[in-house]
Amino acid sequence: MANIRALVFDVFGTVVDWRGGVAREAEKFLKRHAADALDPGVFADAWRARYQPAMEEMRSGRRPFTRLDVLHRENLEAILPEMGIDLEDVAEDELAALNLAWHRLDPWPDAVAGLQRLKRGFIIAPLSNGNVILMLDMAKRAGLPWDAILGAEVAGACKPSPQAYLRTVDILGMSPGEVMMVAAHNSDLAAARRCGLKTAFVARPREHGPEQTSDLVPLEDWDISVGSFLELAEALGV
Repeated sequence: MANIRALVFDVFGTVVDWRGGVAREAEKFLKRHAADALDPGVFADAWRARYQPAMEEMRSGRRPFTRLDVLHRENLEAILPEMGIDLEDVAEDELAALNLAWHRLDPWPDAVAGLQRLKRGFIIAPLSNGNVILMLDMAKRAGLPWDAILGAEVAGACKPSPQAYLRTVDILGMSPGEVMMVAAHNSDLAAARRCGLKTAFVARPREHGPEQTSDLVPLEDWDISVGSFLELAEALGV
């Protein structure tokens, strides 16, 4: 641990509550379109469910690199008919505003204080599949004290492709062993570890709502496993 110089963070689910934030925005939208019988959490889940398939189109090379804002908009337009909402009944400015729900997500209760503390001892930055303006808007609203905005758009690759981790490390001018990946997702940490990064698991047992069944516990012997960013700071001695 003495060699660690930077901490890079998964964002959606690890730093911010994507489900709660999207559901909050969706609830208002659904009421306006007389679809308020739909559970906003289910709406958020359906939107998020298209995330990995869209990413896989890029990882496989079937599609060139595309910003997450664009993918979110495409996925939104795909799920609305499934929810019984005719796209022709939704104004363009309303669709654009709802798509920006991902820019307005709330941090987990420990996130800001934990990041501020970790920042005292390390460079901290997101390593997310989110695009730069998405990360910037989110950070401004939530008070996330990043030292830099990194991730898929900067690296030109999306997780869990090795390039996403290794190019980020290279941009930082460090070796993989000097960088720790912090995530609430075992698969993200496994991909980072294969690239030589140190790993820290932070449990977020309500990321997917009260019925969450995955990523409740660390599935491997990660370098650190904790329940909050404050516990991570304690474990790292800051």
